[in-house]
Amino acid sequence: MTPIPRPLVFQPAAGAFDLSADPAITVSPAAPAVAAVADFLAERLRPATGYALPVRPATAEADSPAIALALTPAGGAPDDESYRLDVTAAGVRAGAPAPAGLFYAVQTLRQLLPPAIESATPQPGPWPLPAGHISDGPRFAWRGLMLDVARHFFAPDDVKRVIDLAAAYKLNRLHLHLSDDQGWRIEIASWPDLARVGGQTAAGGGPGGFYTQAQYADLVAYAAARHVTVVPEIDMPGHSNAALAAYPELNADGQARPPYTGIEVGFSSLAIDREITYRFIEDVIGELAALTPGDYLHIGGDEALATAREEYLRFIARVEAIVNAHGKRAVGWEEIAQGRLAATTIAQHWASGHAVAAAAQGAKVILSPAPRVYLDMKYDAATPLGLQWAGFVPVRAAYDWEPATHLPGVDEAALLGVEAALWSETLTTLDDVTTMLLPRLPGVAEVAWSAPGRDWDDFRRRLAAHAPRWERMGLAFRREALEG
Repeated sequence: MTPIPRPLVFQPAAGAFDLSADPAITVSPAAPAVAAVADFLAERLRPATGYALPVRPATAEADSPAIALALTPAGGAPDDESYRLDVTAAGVRAGAPAPAGLFYAVQTLRQLLPPAIESATPQPGPWPLPAGHISDGPRFAWRGLMLDVARHFFAPDDVKRVIDLAAAYKLNRLHLHLSDDQGWRIEIASWPDLARVGGQTAAGGGPGGFYTQAQYADLVAYAAARHVTVVPEIDMPGHSNAALAAYPELNADGQARPPYTGIEVGFSSLAIDREITYRFIEDVIGELAALTPGDYLHIGGDEALATAREEYLRFIARVEAIVNAHGKRAVGWEEIAQGRLAATTIAQHWASGHAVAAAAQGAKVILSPAPRVYLDMKYDAATPLGLQWAGFVPVRAAYDWEPATHLPGVDEAALLGVEAALWSETLTTLDDVTTMLLPRLPGVAEVAWSAPGRDWDDFRRRLAAHAPRWERMGLAFRREALEG
């Protein structure tokens, strides 16, 4: 079976390696980061196989049979995420210039095994790994998934399941939308009412919730162990009603806003000309920056319809400087490109042509076109969950498009990558989340990872073969959508 995303080079050969021989997993060098990848693989294979799968350093006398993970020099320009995978009857050899590449080799190896390998209890097997050679690496550096935890809150364990799913398809960014009109989801020690007051509501009037700083740090570490960088978003100056309800002084009139549980947009704004607003932003960004080792902080900036344009431009410039002062790169929805951007700032396209202006300034662009990768859109008219303001997004729409030609005026050199988005106005459970992600997310992952050129019929066949894996993993998915 050809994996998803499709590798750059995939050369099947006769024969197979029989995992039933209970091999060792060897590492070279015996460094913590390499051992961590081997431990991850062993932990994924042990429940279904029932095997010990010991992890140990490679020795001069080759372990046989063995799954060998080794750091190897890059063949050309160094790429931390590239890898080689060779399977013969004698064993498995995975090589990469960095631990991230070994981790992605492991994801490919998992997909080459029968779907029962994803079971939580011992299965009878057999466990053949088809022989062949794979040489692979990503097209884009940014391969992301945005999860909206502001409209509805999702507990840390649910977010971890989403991280595992994203990592299995070689995505490397989790963009957490932590604040909006309906809820504030991260504890800020210097402004405690953001979580205590702003975190207690949700769309539709359901229960709210928020992450303590310890819980957030744990999520960041969990993601990092899977080579996923968390990108936190505090949306501003609009989409800010939860903050405005918690702290009246952030409003232009000094009056607290009532909690909001609807799903309309564009009505809220921080007080642009109050210095306390920037003290608030400085504190929030400072605490988030300290909790987030990744390079990025997302400042939102979309649908600020209640903010005058000149005020909006002044605001974005000042907030961008605050982010940079904390050693982070600012990311914002493409509306931020209406003003002059710092050289390090990243614009995220979703619906308009503002990303073209960002590219013209030399800024990098992330593609999240709503008609293609907004996975909260309904698959079709019969889909019970989701919205449809951007149209229906069947699996083929999420898969069959070309980033380099998607936006005239934004060529491939300006593209940092591709990010799927999952807004949660209609989603309240983990099953809701995975039903909207599957089977579309693997298609977006292949767009972000694999070389140009789409073969829809080939992808559809490969995708259908993943459904038994999702069943074994206990993931809800929309089976009807596998037809297209």
